[in-house]
Amino acid sequence: MVSLIGRLVPIAPDLDSDVDPTKPPPTQGPSEFSLHRRRAVARHNGSAIAGPARCNANVTSTLLSRRDLDFLLFEWLRVDQLSKRQRFADHTTETFADVLTLSEDLAERYFAPHYKRSDADEPTFDGQAVTVNLPDIKEALKAFADAELLGMSMDEKHGGAQVPVTVATAAFMWLQAANVSTIGYPLLTLANANLLTEFGSAEQITTFVPPMLAGRFTGTMCLSEPHAGSSLTDITTRAELQDSGTYRLFGSKMWISGGDHDLTENIVHLVLAKLPGAPAGTKGISLFIVPKFLVGADGTPVERNDVVAAGLNHKMGQRGMTNVLLNFGEGTFLPGGREGAVGYLVGEPHHGLAYMFHMMNEARLVIGAAATALGYTGYLKSVEYARNRPQGRPISAKDPAAPPVPIIEHPDVKRMLLAQKSYVEGALALILYCARLTDIASSSESTEERDSATLLLDLLTPVAKSWPSQWCLEANNLAIQVHGGYGYTREYDVEQHYRDNRLNPIHEGTHGIQSLDLLGRKVGQHDGAGLRALEALIANTIGEAAALDGEPAQLAAQLGSAWHRLLDVTTTLLGSDQPDLALANSALYLEAFGHIVIGWIWLEQLVAAADRTGGFYDGKRCAARYFYRYELPKTGPQLDLLNSMDTTTVECSFDGWEA
Repeated sequence: MVSLIGRLVPIAPDLDSDVDPTKPPPTQGPSEFSLHRRRAVARHNGSAIAGPARCNANVTSTLLSRRDLDFLLFEWLRVDQLSKRQRFADHTTETFADVLTLSEDLAERYFAPHYKRSDADEPTFDGQAVTVNLPDIKEALKAFADAELLGMSMDEKHGGAQVPVTVATAAFMWLQAANVSTIGYPLLTLANANLLTEFGSAEQITTFVPPMLAGRFTGTMCLSEPHAGSSLTDITTRAELQDSGTYRLFGSKMWISGGDHDLTENIVHLVLAKLPGAPAGTKGISLFIVPKFLVGADGTPVERNDVVAAGLNHKMGQRGMTNVLLNFGEGTFLPGGREGAVGYLVGEPHHGLAYMFHMMNEARLVIGAAATALGYTGYLKSVEYARNRPQGRPISAKDPAAPPVPIIEHPDVKRMLLAQKSYVEGALALILYCARLTDIASSSESTEERDSATLLLDLLTPVAKSWPSQWCLEANNLAIQVHGGYGYTREYDVEQHYRDNRLNPIHEGTHGIQSLDLLGRKVGQHDGAGLRALEALIANTIGEAAALDGEPAQLAAQLGSAWHRLLDVTTTLLGSDQPDLALANSALYLEAFGHIVIGWIWLEQLVAAADRTGGFYDGKRCAARYFYRYELPKTGPQLDLLNSMDTTTVECSFDGWEA
């Protein structure tokens, strides 16, 4: 993908110039990347290069809001300033705008059209192999691979273009909003490739990463087992060292997304297993590469490995992406004439879980982004429906012959739309903020700045995964309600958005697991350094908002009170000598913590909007007002309950209740 750099960047940036953040970034012009984008679109449409791409037309998308993305990226987060860092010095604002435009093109042309078909025509399993029946999925993945976007944020030495993760995350969210199942295959592959470039050997990287970035191979993560669920301490898959230096794996893995299919030449599984005599618990887990097909010296698949699908899970949603039970080493295939799945150790023995957390934390942010994208597109579709659906009359209207008004004029519908807007736009801002922390950490020349960004990202990751998964799912619920009876039918997208999003509070660590991570580990980690870093940022935002006077100052005072109450309760919980009791209601702590963080994020957006005028900024102010009046006050009773160290959930046993 090194060649993409030339297409992405028509000219070197002027590092001493500042881009006016109040002006929308340019989205057209003679840049080579724009021409490449149009050529890619033309190839798949069979048309000549003439005229702008579809997303440059005067059409408002119901996938995401480009105006909101531009505000968050260029007016709030100022991603143009990242180009002053050496890692991103080859890029310009035009680069970033072109990446977003290309992604919107791909989403509208190749991913959104088969969204409902991929739900109805789901993959099948004949007892031997899994087949993805819908050709549109393979076509979309080919278009995505041809665009060379997958590895755009990776290092140049690995074939990337070092585009900021902030921009890449926003770009991928177009595709997640369009079809979360189809884009799930390459995004999981990207996380796999990123782990290998961090911890794999040079040979492993050369063998597996380039074909994954090219779309020839996909990747998975194989952690859970049928009997163990999320408790990785209890996994039993074993790996036996061979004279050749390779390993043979035996065991089963459950809930493997993309675990088997016929979309690509090969599937690269990253598998957690234990060596004979390994230490007990998670300290004895190692990580292995186990490809579906063994790879020859020229990089092509040559022999079937002993890893097979034993069953296909039939899911509530996200049906276009396969999810399977995999068996390793059952003897269905005999690589080298022997049973056992051939695997290659990644890094050092017994360090597998630490390596896998690199992929898991990336996946958690991807899940948060997916939840946000699904909530966002449902919100936009419910707004469009409410504007065009006439029904009823204002309460004060006395003339029954008066024409009905669009339901968007009814206060209760406005409430549901405002709630959705406050959830999805708050979540989007949080996800992009976390992505920017990744960019700061990867590009900083200051150890202090890098460590601070890493600490803050560690603290916010469970929030960025779980808060959107909970509240953007609620946005989908409200989108159905706005549609009324129509929302409950398969003829409208919103019911599928809900079903697709319902997975996100479950996989890559449930809501409860994320809450234990936040309260039991992250807030006290390094003597609370991450929490202190967040406190300093919130205090700075409160100060900036207070200086604006008026409503921003009022909201700043409200946020300050909520934050200090959270700190007091956190001190109580961490200081308890009864950890089981202190963590019993950690899920409630995560909800309160998340709401206060989103309150901060909304205040940040108000500061960025400042005194700018227009409908877009008015919408931001109204959504922030809604969140502070309707949502943030919910944290008060939650924090009171947490502070009381309530024992209800600890003491209740459920024994004999049904007798």
